[in-house]
Amino acid sequence: MQDPNEDTEWNDILRRKGILPPKETPKEDEEEEELALKQQSIVKTYEDMSLDELDENEDEFGEDDEAAIEMYKQQRLAQWKATQLKNKFGELDEISGQEYIKEVNKAGEGIWVVLHLYKQGIPLCTLINQHLSQLARKFPQTKFLRSISTTCIPNYPDRNLPTIFVYHEGEMKAQFIGPLVFGGMNLKVEELEWRLSESGAVKTDLEENPKKQIEDKLMSSIRSSLPTRKDSESEDEDY
Repeated sequence: MQDPNEDTEWNDILRRKGILPPKETPKEDEEEEELALKQQSIVKTYEDMSLDELDENEDEFGEDDEAAIEMYKQQRLAQWKATQLKNKFGELDEISGQEYIKEVNKAGEGIWVVLHLYKQGIPLCTLINQHLSQLARKFPQTKFLRSISTTCIPNYPDRNLPTIFVYHEGEMKAQFIGPLVFGGMNLKVEELEWRLSESGAVKTDLEENPKKQIEDKLMSSIRSSLPTRKDSESEDEDY
């Protein structure tokens, strides 16, 4: 008797005519097909997951899936880095009060925002805008914004200007209010950079507070100009 599962031209004709049943699939082939479908299903699940979701669900998958999970993690990480690269700002942008929520409160995950409230005609505000323009170019990952004070906060008093607010992911992390905080028109861009780095808004390459360096030099200059004890005694002898 001819084997119905045999690969012959005659058996193929009989199968097409429905005389012979379809060829039986070997058990090993069925297991391989089932495994392929399972892997396809798992891959599809991975494709739908974010980097955080892959981390959260990692324990739910078996050891056989570790390689696939790691591959998709690397893909998600690369996608995240690409997104971060797009978050390069590099300019001190002007915003209105209507744009405040979008640009500040909803700036995005991981984004630091430095917002300067100012008014035209106030020299220190003008100086800080110049400094912030420099810092925006130096630290393009941080969003630097400025806004006329009363457009963001109605009736905001001029005596509080300049004002700088620092936000991270929409939450305020630091505030600098009024001219005394900034030290007046002698404010250097490095000093402002240091203050912002202390709040976390920028990662400075300065090793120490430039204000301290200036104060140390000033004190050193004053001490060197003062007469020594020996000089004082000589002057007393002259009288």
